Amino acid sequence: MAGGLGTLLRYGAGLAAARWLGIALPFGTLLVNVLGSFALGLVAEALPKATLVGTDARLVLGVGLLGGFTTYSSFNLETLRLAQRGELGLAAGYAAATFVICLVAGLAGLTLGRALAG
Repeated sequence: MAGGLGTLLRYGAGLAAARWLGIALPFGTLLVNVLGSFALGLVAEALPKATLVGTDARLVLGVGLLGGFTTYSSFNLETLRLAQRGELGLAAGYAAATFVICLVAGLAGLTLGRALAG
């Protein structure tokens, strides 16, 4: 159920980004992957013993909700499509930006989670 909700949220974010930005880069995928990286770090650190519906909250939220929300496969396909169109610089920049920004977002989530848990 949580994975389905995450998928719906991802789809909505993609539609919103396409409508508002309407440019060549797939910002919807970048947005969900950055938000998901932050949220997973937060969940991992802030909810070490919490439960949801009798299950470890980190599993429900991390694997379920955020697993459905984030997407490596779409990022991969979008990067390959940019490269296939001959936009190699844009593809490389998008891949590098996704990697770096998601790492920074994940670190920020871990840091905030530690602060909230401690």
